[in-house]
Amino acid sequence: MAEHVRVVDVIRETADAVSLVLELPPGWDYRPGQFLTVRAGEQARSYSFSSSPLTGQPPQITVKRVAGGAASNWICDTINPGSTLECLPPGGTFVPASLDRDLLLLAGGSGITPVMSILKSALHQGNGRIALIYANRDRDSVIFARELRRLECARLTVHHWLDSENGPPTLPAMVELIAPYKDYEAFVCGPEPFMLMAQRLLGGTVHMERFESLSHNPFEQSGSGQRLLQVTIDGQTLRLPWPEGKRLLDVLIDRGLNPPFSCRQGNCGACATRMVHGDVELVNNEILEEEDFADGYILACQALPLTDEVHVDYT
Repeated sequence: MAEHVRVVDVIRETADAVSLVLELPPGWDYRPGQFLTVRAGEQARSYSFSSSPLTGQPPQITVKRVAGGAASNWICDTINPGSTLECLPPGGTFVPASLDRDLLLLAGGSGITPVMSILKSALHQGNGRIALIYANRDRDSVIFARELRRLECARLTVHHWLDSENGPPTLPAMVELIAPYKDYEAFVCGPEPFMLMAQRLLGGTVHMERFESLSHNPFEQSGSGQRLLQVTIDGQTLRLPWPEGKRLLDVLIDRGLNPPFSCRQGNCGACATRMVHGDVELVNNEILEEEDFADGYILACQALPLTDEVHVDYT
């Protein structure tokens, strides 16, 4: 469900980017690399957390002004300490499964935002090595430049690429930069050409986060009888809007998650999950028995919500 989130402080990062320090509602926990979806007039935009949820740092999202971007310009021009933003709960799957792994982080421009959250979290709680390759137009456009200098240490190596000095990143140059870290787990966020280059270099194992306009306004749905789903899956707990008439399995798949399933007809039980709160209706069920229901199991492919909130657990 959408809630109003208070802006505690506004930090000017560069001429074109600001960080908003937020006071999140109770229960709105987030994981390194996740985002908040913000209402901006008639539009909705997702902005990543640049803070770490593990260090005691107050939650903050970072917004870079985009030419012609109504939402980013509105935030950069009008939001002040004490303002409120209407937001949906934290979401997103651009999250490391383990902070102890060696991490290769590639960021272009404002793509540093979720990468920064991962980087700070891994430095604080992990024990692996971290390499950051960060591409920008020029020195003045480097978001978090001072903080990155402060964080650099034996475990963290930072490579800056500046178009003003080297031209746009080229494939041979990136091959050379990435070579020492080819065995690291890779996370990439930035403009589309940068993402495509990284994918070409790293193959299908790379984790990618794209900043894309939403195809619909989720706030319009949330005001029309939409329910709330809380799901624990793949080591993370997410709170998601559950649109009316959509089955649980489809909600999870549309969100980019990877729940188990097979027949999608209520015949096989492959999609069974345990419900820990709320109630659902199963459109069809030819596999679960009374003892399964007593243990809380439901079929995700057939489940429609009967209560305002439903919590399910895949662990």
